[in-house]
Order: sequence, then structure tokens, then C-alpha cells
Amino acid sequence: MFYQTRAKNLTVLLVLGGLALYAVYGGYFAREIVVEIALLAMLAIALDLVAGYGGMISLCHGALFGIGAYLFGGLTALVGTPVWLATLAALAGTALFGWAVGAVTAGIGGIFFIMATLAFGQMAYVIVFEWRALGGDDGLAGIPRTDLAGIGLDTGDSLTFALLSLAALALSYTIAAIALRSSFGRTLTGIHANEERMRALGLNVRRHKAAAFALSAAIAGAAGLLAAQHTQYISPEYLVWTVSGEALIVVILGGIGTLAGPLVGAVVFVALEHVVARFTDYWHLVIGILLIAAVMAGGRGLYGEIERLLAPGPGTGKGGDGA
Repeated sequence: MFYQTRAKNLTVLLVLGGLALYAVYGGYFAREIVVEIALLAMLAIALDLVAGYGGMISLCHGALFGIGAYLFGGLTALVGTPVWLATLAALAGTALFGWAVGAVTAGIGGIFFIMATLAFGQMAYVIVFEWRALGGDDGLAGIPRTDLAGIGLDTGDSLTFALLSLAALALSYTIAAIALRSSFGRTLTGIHANEERMRALGLNVRRHKAAAFALSAAIAGAAGLLAAQHTQYISPEYLVWTVSGEALIVVILGGIGTLAGPLVGAVVFVALEHVVARFTDYWHLVIGILLIAAVMAGGRGLYGEIERLLAPGPGTGKGGDGA
């Protein structure tokens, strides 16, 4: 069951506030790091929604991220679709693909589910890689950013875009939290706890899993289209399965089934990548050690340990409040 505890509120506010201050008072490089953290955290939140609370460990979320980027990029750069319409289409298209993945894989579990999602992701990657109209392996450039000049915002400015990315992260967290606190979210955690019992109660499990995957896909697609606007260039690398792997590492490192954990995990992951990489190319080794420590500590992750210390009670057990 999902609980929006005071520890979660404090963690989310501190992460968002700290990143905002870092963007305001840091230089251009600091703002690029903030955007990178925000987009990775959005992708991790999307994954935690289905993995931590629905028990669906997915390796196609990198593909969902890339599909959102390519739908937006293709519609704007190739077709000339207005940005606002391309944004809606990208979110709807990614959600539809996610719904299909959830519907097809709803009847399987464990390693077979993981491999099925990996197969969906690899199919999407191959299609984009071979599709010359989308640039193939050369990628696609010339992607515009959302024009917010009408409300006095210049999205071409690095600080403005960084703060908008944080706003998108805050919105993604809010949407996921509202969904998990609703009857939909309670049913999703019920399916995770005892799927056979939920079926016996007359619940259409396939439909519920598909809907959960669609919501998760929309959040991942939103991160993807923001990434496309950020670099104004996209490539098939967006859909590589290792992107899903990184998101899964962030979720486990931060705390699976906590929702706030992905924010903490994304900050630590990106910070270590940039700090440790200055001294050695083996920065993944440090991430690996932290990941092993997080798992051996009971699967609570970094955020789970923080919440256990600050607010012992509901939602602080093994695996967070989604277990």
C-alpha cells in the first residue's frame, strides 16, 4: 500500500528544492546535470509504479522513453506538427504502446515477464534503427523546444529549461502518488500481493495491469519527449535496453516500492557518474557496491533507510510501502 508520509514529503521537497538552487546558482554544467537527474528520476518513477507496486519488473521502459522522444521528434521535425499537439500525440502513443505491452504480458510473471518486456523493447529499437525516414542509426536532429514566450519564458535558456524539467518531475511524482492512493493503486498492490485472490474476487487483472502499464508508459514518454527537446536531437540509443537497466538500478538503489526513492537514487547515480568519473572510468564499480549494500540491507534502498530512521511505522518494511 502507498503512504504519502511526512518523510516522503520532506525528501521530495528537499530533492526538488536542492536541485532548483543548484540550477539557479550553478553554471551551465550544473543545469545540464539537473536536467539529467530530472529526466532519469521521471523514468525511474514510471518504472517504480509498475515494478514496486505492481510487481512487474520491466526492461522495456528505455524503449518507452525512446518512443516518446521519437514520436515527438518525428511529428515536429519531419511533419511540422505544432509542439503542443505533438506532445499530446507522443504521450498518447507511448501510453498506447505501454497498454499493449501490459495487456500481452499480463498472464505471465517472473523471468518470463522480464524477457517478454525486453523483447518488446528490442523490437522497438530495431524498428527505429532500421527506419531510414527517422534517420536510422544516424538519428534525427532539428527538434524544437516548446515555445512559452507567450507567458514570458524562454525555453532556450538553460536555467528555464532546467526548472521546467524539475516542474515536470514534480508533476510526474504527483500524478503517480495520486494514482497509487486511489482505489486503482490499492487494487494494483493487491494484485502484486495475491493475484489469484484478486481474480477470484472477479477483478479483470489483465485490464488493470494494462492500465497501470499505460500510465507508467505515459510518464516515461514525457521524460523522453523532454529529453528530445533538451538535446534537440534523438538517436536509437534512447531505446537501448541498458537505459531500462539504469532506471532499474536507480529504483533499487533509491528504494523500490517507495516512489520517493527514485528521486534519491537518480541524484546519487548521476552525481557519482560525474564525480567518480573524473578520477576513474570504473565509476560503475562504485554504483555496484552501493547497489549490493542496498540489497543486503533488506531491499529498502537509500530512501528506505532514511524513512526507517526518521519515521518508523507503515511503509517502512522490506521493499518499501509497495511490498
